[in-house]
Formats: sequence, C-alpha cells, structure tokens
Amino acid sequence: MQTILSQHKDTAYALLRIVSGFLFACHGLQKVFGMMGGTQRELMSLMGLAGVIELVGGLLIMVGFMTGIAAFISSGQMAVAYWMAHQFRAGEDGMMLGWWPIENRGELAVLYCFLFLFVAMVGAGKWSLDNREG
Repeated sequence: MQTILSQHKDTAYALLRIVSGFLFACHGLQKVFGMMGGTQRELMSLMGLAGVIELVGGLLIMVGFMTGIAAFISSGQMAVAYWMAHQFRAGEDGMMLGWWPIENRGELAVLYCFLFLFVAMVGAGKWSLDNREG
C-alpha cells in the first residue's frame, strides 16, 4: 500500500496546497467583500488586515507563487488569530470555552497554522508558478 500511494505523493501535496489555499482565500473573501455568507470588514481594521492576508495569501498559495513567503505569513496570521480570537474566547454565559482548540472553536486556525508552516518549509511543489519550466 505504501509503495502505491508514495508514487502519487507529489500530486497529493499539490492538491493539498491548491485546496487549502483556495479555502483560505474564501475566508478572505468573507472578510474583504462580505461574500459567501461573511460580513465585510473595514480594511483598516485588524479583521480587515486578516481578510487581506487570507485572500492574497490563499491565492498565492493556491497558484504556487511566492509560496514560502505567503505560507509563512499566513501561518503566523493563523497563530495570532488563535491566540487573539479563540484561546481566551468566552461562551454565551461569559465563561471561558476552554483551553483545547476543539472547545474554543480554534481547531481550524491551528490546522491552517501548522499546514501553512509545513507548506512554507516544503515549498510550492508541482503544478505551481514557482516551479514552472522555462
């Protein structure tokens, strides 16, 4: 099984980069333009800046252009998002929701943080503008 799957690891990594970049950009579309059920945020606010990083970073990761830099900045933004918006998040009753990401709804921020840190270390891979021939 390992031999069969390892033949396709470059393709699987490219798909992981493309899909995660696309989904991250969708979060940016929510904040920057209020699309996809989101709320448009003031661009000169912290949430507006987060939206710009998500939109631009997600698109750059998706197409594989300046991938390392875009992924590193996106990873950092997700670390900040977790600590600012999730770690100390209170529920409806004012009580803290908990330390674990699954309790404070921060699992997506943690997952994106480590996924993009991995992408920043590995690079764009195949099907990317960074690795185009010629």
